[in-house]
Amino acid sequence: MNKPTIIFALLLSTFVMAQSGEEKLPYYQIPEHPESYTAGTVAARMVDGLGFRYYWATEGLRNEDLIYKPSETGRTSAETLDHILGLSNFILNSVSKQGERSKETERSFEDKRKQTLLNLKRASDILRSMDDVSQFDNERFPFWNIINGPIADALWHCGQIVMLRRASGNPFNSKVNVFSGKVGE
Repeated sequence: MNKPTIIFALLLSTFVMAQSGEEKLPYYQIPEHPESYTAGTVAARMVDGLGFRYYWATEGLRNEDLIYKPSETGRTSAETLDHILGLSNFILNSVSKQGERSKETERSFEDKRKQTLLNLKRASDILRSMDDVSQFDNERFPFWNIINGPIADALWHCGQIVMLRRASGNPFNSKVNVFSGKVGE
């Protein structure tokens, strides 16, 4: 084997191993529900529902879906996804100091999708461990505003992504059941 062939073979095997050990993203299905109802478990479940819907709204998006724009004044799917990433940052920052603060827009769609899902999972995990979410109230707004603000807004935009992908010829997976939080056979 010549040197370029060996280098190519090493790179290829490294790539294949990296792909097989790739981190599994959260929210393929909604996690099992908590045993008890507290303010924290209810808020966490709302975030989990958002994560599940986001996962499936964005699963299998193609470049033509990302650049699709229904009208001259509308947002592309990619622009809507950037907005949802920002909302996920806001949600996580509201319950912790671990939020992704980068405004980097040159990331790939896959990186943005992964970061959004991880932000939602971290926020849900924090909320699930709380009995009283009023500790997340601050001088600007109470926690209630996180529910009717960024959580509800992100859910709204997930629906838009589903509609936009359908309009660009790539419909939502019909086996996804948002009621049960599972994917059927």
